[in-house]
Amino acid sequence: MGVTLKQVIKNLDAFPRAEEHLLHKTQSGALVSVIGIVIMATLFLHELGYYLSTYTVHQMSVDLKRGENLPIHINMTFPSLPCDVLSVDAIDMSGKHEVDLDTNIWKLRLNSYGHIIGTEYISDLVEKEHTHHKHDHDKDHHEDSEQKIHLQTLDESTENTIKKVKQALTDGEGCRVYGTLDVQRVAGNFHISVHGLNIYVAQMIFGGAKNVNVSHIIHDLSFGPEYPGIHNPLDDTTRILHDTSGTFKYYIKVVPTEYRYISKEVVPTNQFSVTEYFSPMKDHDRTWPGCFYSFVFEVGVFLG
Repeated sequence: MGVTLKQVIKNLDAFPRAEEHLLHKTQSGALVSVIGIVIMATLFLHELGYYLSTYTVHQMSVDLKRGENLPIHINMTFPSLPCDVLSVDAIDMSGKHEVDLDTNIWKLRLNSYGHIIGTEYISDLVEKEHTHHKHDHDKDHHEDSEQKIHLQTLDESTENTIKKVKQALTDGEGCRVYGTLDVQRVAGNFHISVHGLNIYVAQMIFGGAKNVNVSHIIHDLSFGPEYPGIHNPLDDTTRILHDTSGTFKYYIKVVPTEYRYISKEVVPTNQFSVTEYFSPMKDHDRTWPGCFYSFVFEVGVFLG
């Protein structure tokens, strides 16, 4: 009798089929099989997830970058100050003073409920503020008589501005300032205040520095693009003043950072830490309130 192909293949099986008396099926055996399959599937998925997951490695190095610009992203709300009185100034360590002439900053007028009622591009206002500053520096206002003459010769446009701002204050208008400041990569500061106003105009609007309420909400403040897991300590910070006035000062240490993806893409950015200080107004103070943000750079660069 010839040997069939089926028999030849069966003879190649190293593990012959179990005999019938060994194939006794039970519910407990099925349960053990199911549990075993579940455990194996769980372990497989866990190992697969671990293989596909990424983690961040932190390293420090010396920062060799110099002479580059630093983008500062700001998004803040001043609920008690109209947009017409707010200005954003930047000063670096060399003494260079920039009054928003080359920045991309916008101001949104807000009503007393925080809803947007108008938009202004801040550079349009800066030129007017710059003109006021120049006009002030060209004259000597130390004598009381000259101060009175100056107040009496305010032009019609300035008087209209004063009326407009006073009405905005009465209506409870606020202002949202947002955009990007491009400054040099050296120690410096920027501040948001009413310093752009002519000092006599500010006096007529507020009746004194103690009446300037610089309450503010910092929605976002960052020194460069974001990357996964970044934490900006001043985001969603709220500082509200009641029956007082003063100056907020934020001392910021900026740490240059490079975030490298697995794809080798590099995101150059910055992290920072901050120390906050509030200086209340005193009767003899001659300065006007504001929000000051002073920053310095660490010598190292953080690699992640």
